[in-house]
Amino acid sequence: MNKKIELSKVLPVLMSFFVMSFCDLVGIGVDRVSSDMNLSATLAQLIPSAVFLWFFLLSVPVGVLQSRFGKKIILNIGMAITALGLLVPYFFYSEAMSFQMRFAMILVGFGLLGIGNTIVQVSANPLLIDVVPGNRTSSFLSFSQFVKAIGSMIGAPLAGFFALKFGDWKLLFLVFGVVSIISVIWLGTIKIEERKQEDLRATFGSSFSLLGNGFMFPLVLSIFLVVGIDVGFNSNSGQFLMKHFNITQTAAENGRSVYFLGRMLGTFAGAVLLTTISSRKILMWTTLLGIAAMVAILLIPSVFVAWGLVFLIGFAVANIFPLVFSIAVEKMPARSNEISGLMIMAVSGGAVIPLLIGWISDLSSIVAGMTLLVACLVYLFAVSLYMLRR
Repeated sequence: MNKKIELSKVLPVLMSFFVMSFCDLVGIGVDRVSSDMNLSATLAQLIPSAVFLWFFLLSVPVGVLQSRFGKKIILNIGMAITALGLLVPYFFYSEAMSFQMRFAMILVGFGLLGIGNTIVQVSANPLLIDVVPGNRTSSFLSFSQFVKAIGSMIGAPLAGFFALKFGDWKLLFLVFGVVSIISVIWLGTIKIEERKQEDLRATFGSSFSLLGNGFMFPLVLSIFLVVGIDVGFNSNSGQFLMKHFNITQTAAENGRSVYFLGRMLGTFAGAVLLTTISSRKILMWTTLLGIAAMVAILLIPSVFVAWGLVFLIGFAVANIFPLVFSIAVEKMPARSNEISGLMIMAVSGGAVIPLLIGWISDLSSIVAGMTLLVACLVYLFAVSLYMLRR
């Protein structure tokens, strides 16, 4: 069904995607906490694991709950927990604490951030579908990732600014925590008519039964891997750029902003291209670009070329999540709550892939660890070809 775009409803929902970007603070957390506490690669990667483990544990239960209580209510709960997770490391992480207590507070804060972000990601995508015209779903899902990429991109420069200006990079947590609270209040004042299918209410059984579908399972696994790629590159790019190209920590952190700039422009380009080109074709070409850029950055020694490749990697992976999500929902629109729960459960790839990269890096080298991302992209390219044939 086509309808007019109501900005009064669309904008506060899009704001929740900005809040969603705060989980990308794991990259800054890994670099800064590793520097503060001299962590090994494996131990440092427990920080993204503390965030993304919750996607595996909570996504399907949240999908079931939101089919009963409504997407907007659940989304606001998620943003409130996100705010709490951001405030914990700001108030309870200091050099005066013991190593064990400091690391525990970081894991607690990022764990709460993961719980809140899980809820936000399960609820925000289907709620956005409810407030936009049916023929604009893919385009708006890609644009929502553009909004998310803005928040991701400004994180590293803000952390650097607060560190230089005020001597405390953790002020970033306070600022983003306040933004989360404002977003809760804004969305709470808006009345949204949600689509409901009372005869197809989501259950655990109906959600997991979709994994037996030959069309749906490869898409769920694709989400697992693409989030693993995104978080794996985000949380390891700083160490990779420092060790492989011998650059400073500040410069390496700026490289993360280049990556998110690529993601931001990639999602904007995707939103435009999806108005005329099929999502399956774009999925094929964007994964192929990702493979080429990832292989090149591992082989080419030039730091100047590396900046361009970091941008291209971000540009390439930017649209894979919304493309896969929209392909799944277009196939089974009446099962959007269950699909959303499964897809966000698969975001737990962000807990597994970075930890594997850290483990391989400790055993061999950071370059060897990053080759895992190439393998993930090759699988995504194979799935894109499969979707084109279907």
